[in-house]
Amino acid sequence: MINLFRVKAKQRENAENLNGKTNVKKQTAGELRLHKDISELNLPKSCTISFPSGKDDLMNFEVTIRPDEGYYLGGTFVFTFQVPSVYPYEPPKVKCKTKVYHPNIDLEGNVCLNILREDWKPVLNVNTVIYGLYHLFTQPNYEDPLNHDAAAVLRDNPKMFESNVRRAIAGGYVGQTFFPRCVS
Repeated sequence: MINLFRVKAKQRENAENLNGKTNVKKQTAGELRLHKDISELNLPKSCTISFPSGKDDLMNFEVTIRPDEGYYLGGTFVFTFQVPSVYPYEPPKVKCKTKVYHPNIDLEGNVCLNILREDWKPVLNVNTVIYGLYHLFTQPNYEDPLNHDAAAVLRDNPKMFESNVRRAIAGGYVGQTFFPRCVS
């Protein structure tokens, strides 16, 4: 019986030798799935995606969110995405590059979003994560905080929270912490 896989591999090797190519990079399953996810993106108008390393590096990209409602209206927030090669079986690693006063984002940029942790499932995709991040800005959640101080202020004094957010995105201090301006 002929082993078709061996025959196909030999044909591919011969073709590569004829064309002078010796190292053809094969896409991983994660890259193929991510390519599909990105081609099917349906982002809110206030969100954009960019590839700082170029289109050849789909596994690392940035998403910019400009909330059009809520406490963070007018701010611009940039997130980095690092997608593991085993995607979609593991979620992307997401960090906020913009220092922000937010109950679900700490001052180092770590993001508290359930679908990036325990609730991740392979049926979820990049589009779902971006909508989740957008939702954090329109509906911050004080019940699952990374920034406990911001969460307590949101829970106990929403007017003070709004004032703190305005001060932070305009470029100013909230307590002892300085926030660079991120208003468009």
